[in-house]
Amino acid sequence: MGTRQGQFKLGAFLQNTGHHVAAWRHPDSRADGGLDFAHYRQLAQTAERAKFDMVFLADGVAVRRDQNPESLSRSGQIVHFEPLTLLSALAAVTDHIGLVATASTTYNEPYHIARKFASLDYLSHGRSGWNVVTSATEAEALNFNREQHMEHALRYERAREFLQVTLGLWDSWDDDAFLRDKESGIYVDPDKVHALNHKGKHFSVRGPLNVARPPQGYPVIVQAGASEDGQDFAASTAEVIFTAQQTLQEAQAFYAGIKGRLANYGRSPDQLKIMPGVFPVIGRTETEARAKYDQLQNLIHPKVGLALLSGNLGGFDLSAYPLDGPLPDLPETNGNKSRQKLVTDLARRENLTIRQLYQAIAGARGHRTIWGTPEQIADQLEEWFVNDAADGFNIMPPYLPAGLDDFVELVIPILQRRGRFRTEYEGQTLRENLRLARPANQYAIPSYV
Repeated sequence: MGTRQGQFKLGAFLQNTGHHVAAWRHPDSRADGGLDFAHYRQLAQTAERAKFDMVFLADGVAVRRDQNPESLSRSGQIVHFEPLTLLSALAAVTDHIGLVATASTTYNEPYHIARKFASLDYLSHGRSGWNVVTSATEAEALNFNREQHMEHALRYERAREFLQVTLGLWDSWDDDAFLRDKESGIYVDPDKVHALNHKGKHFSVRGPLNVARPPQGYPVIVQAGASEDGQDFAASTAEVIFTAQQTLQEAQAFYAGIKGRLANYGRSPDQLKIMPGVFPVIGRTETEARAKYDQLQNLIHPKVGLALLSGNLGGFDLSAYPLDGPLPDLPETNGNKSRQKLVTDLARRENLTIRQLYQAIAGARGHRTIWGTPEQIADQLEEWFVNDAADGFNIMPPYLPAGLDDFVELVIPILQRRGRFRTEYEGQTLRENLRLARPANQYAIPSYV
C-alpha cells in the first residue's frame, strides 16, 4: 500500500435507471427514472447528503447504439432528459453539490454553450461544470445535417478552438463591470466589456456574451478523452478527467502520463483531478455482493449485449459471429478510439468470448467493476488513491436508487472514519470543494513583452 495522505474526490455518475445495461429490469430500479424529475431530485439530494463533490450526467444527441428493432425494444437507456435543463432544475433543490453536464463540441456552437453554462453557474451559485466531449457516433452526425461523422483528428481540432472561444466569451465582462448605480444611472462600465472578435478555421464569433462572467470565472472544465489527441487536449485545458481503466497498473500509467504532460502547458499536477469511473456492487457479505451482480448479469438479453458491445467497438456489427467464439480482429474506428482499445485489450487479456465480453462491460462499459463488502469496496478505492492511480472516483451505481443508497449508507461512513473523505463541504462553489483556483479574466492579466 502506498503512503499518500489526504482525501479523495467523489462524483455520482447518474444514468437513468442505473449503469447496468439491464438495470431497468431490476425489481428495485425505477424503470421510468430517465424522465422523472422526482427520481433525479432524490438522487442528487442523497449524493449531497453524503457530501459528494458533484453529480455528473453523460449525454449524446442521438439514440446512441446501432439498434436493430429487437435490441431497441429491450433497451432501457435510450430516452432521458437533456442534461443542462435537468441540472438547472436540480440547482433549485440542492445547495452544495456540483452539477456537471456533458455537451458536445461537435454538434453545438460556442456561444450557445458559453451562455448555457454561465446561466447554470448563476442559477447554482457557482456549482457548474462542463464535460467537454467530441461526439463519437455516426448516429449523432445524421441528426445534424451530416452524412457521416467528422474525422477523429478534425473533431479534436474543432474542440480546441471551440473551448478557446467559449473561455473567451466567459471573459466578456470584468468581474466588477456591472456597477448598477441607480444614482448616476450607470449600469455597466463600458471600459470593462470585451468583444471577442474571434475568426478561426471553425468559428467566427464577435461577442460579447449576454451573460455576465460566471461566479466561478469559468465553470469547471471536465474531459474524458483517453486517445492521444484526447490526453493532449486534457493536459492543456482539463481540470477534472473522468477516465476508464481496468487495472491498477493501467491507471497508474495513465495518471503519471497525464500529470507528466501538464508542465508542457505551464500547469502543475494539483490543477487537474483524475477520477476513474467505478461500478460498485455492494453486499453485506461477499456472497450477497456476488448474488447481486449475478442477478443483474442474468437479466441481459443477448441482443442488448451485442448492441452494447457494438457501440463500444465503434459500431462494428458482431451479429454474424458466434457468441461463444472469440472477438474477431476489428478495423480502427472513427468513433471513440480509446474505448475500442480498452474493450479489445480486455478481450485479449482475459481471453473472453463475445458473450463474456459483453457481460464484462454490461455494467461499467469498460470502467472498473468492483464488488464485495463495504470494507472491501473502501479498500479497493483507497488502494488506487494511495498508489497514485486516482485523485478520486466517479461512482457508477449499478441500479437506482438502491445502488447509490448502498454506497452512501455503507461505504461513505467507512471512508470518513479513515479520513479519506470529507464530513462537511469546504466551500460554496464546485471549484472551492475541488480545491481548484478561480481563473483570472484573460483581459485583466498583464501582458509582458
